[in-house]
Amino acid sequence: MSSAAPATRRVVIVTGSRADFGLLVPVIHAIEQHPALDRLVIAAGSHLIAPALTFRDVKALFPVADSIPMQVAGATGRFADVAAVGKGISRFARSFESLAPDWVVVLGDRIEAFAAAAAASIAGIALAHIHGGDRAEGVADEAMRHSISKLAHLHLAATESSAQRLIRMGEKPQHVLTVGSPAIDGLEAIEPLDDAHWLQLGNPTAVLIFHPIGRSNDAEAAAMRSILQSLADERLLVLHPNHDPGRDGIMHAIREDTHPATFAEHISRPHFLAMLKRLAASGALLVGNSSAGLIEAAALRCPVVNIGHRQAGRERPANVIDVPDEHAPTIRAALARARALPRADLSHPFGDGHAAERIAAALADFDPKAPAFLRKHNTY
Repeated sequence: MSSAAPATRRVVIVTGSRADFGLLVPVIHAIEQHPALDRLVIAAGSHLIAPALTFRDVKALFPVADSIPMQVAGATGRFADVAAVGKGISRFARSFESLAPDWVVVLGDRIEAFAAAAAASIAGIALAHIHGGDRAEGVADEAMRHSISKLAHLHLAATESSAQRLIRMGEKPQHVLTVGSPAIDGLEAIEPLDDAHWLQLGNPTAVLIFHPIGRSNDAEAAAMRSILQSLADERLLVLHPNHDPGRDGIMHAIREDTHPATFAEHISRPHFLAMLKRLAASGALLVGNSSAGLIEAAALRCPVVNIGHRQAGRERPANVIDVPDEHAPTIRAALARARALPRADLSHPFGDGHAAERIAAALADFDPKAPAFLRKHNTY
């Protein structure tokens, strides 16, 4: 670490989807409040895909220094993702050359983060990675996340287990910090969703978020149909899936479903957190395979039925009941088990709600231009 107070450092924070943006909001605020840091925000990838265009959520909170399109609306599948990554690396290179950042900050495991990380690493720009060292199978999440970690210079781990995993991967211990998850930051200040908004969402007894895991559209549609059947007796709110391969199949199942339910393309993060808090207070459940069930919902003591292997390997807080597949009778049994959990005793490993402050402090303390810092060496 540098012992002298550094000059103001230009930090580019890359957000590629609604999922990572929610976690990055407190980080961006902490960076802009730090006297040694100057923040710039790039919105990329999924933020720019119609019809949701979550780019508007980013722009409503922060000036956007650049926007980088990657995916093409309507083009889905693994090879479409490959093309998007190639396009993204090229566009990030141009953007970084123009913006001249001292730091590039990415979070998680999506292809937008990977494209930005590859461009920064090859360009010789210091790269900080939040939520590295986690395990989560997803579509290609495990490979993407650990690849980004090998490109990164500073590791900002959410849990001690993740930090130790990074060290075992050969990363320098002095460059691995356990900061907690920024997903936890500010949760105490969130009020439960008010009655009017709760009724607009259908007064749900269960909320379903089910993302694709890279199967064919037919397989994803069949899985979603089985899940919807298992939830037929619930007052159900269904949130649309992300843009990973297989989304079209899930959306087809949603559109053809005949059970009464409320559907939402997108809910802003403040309303989403308020909804989770209302779920926890009302005895309702979160169902599906979103990481929010294992992180934010855990911190809010909201029971979760986690379906399938998308989150395989991720640390399991006590609020989670796992179901191995989309078999409807098994899911119904898990709903009953989740409702019986003792909510007052639920705990999680993701920190104390001050991750963003620690991240900003680390970006100010480490010298991103030091040659020894920028040289990557496997420690074993």
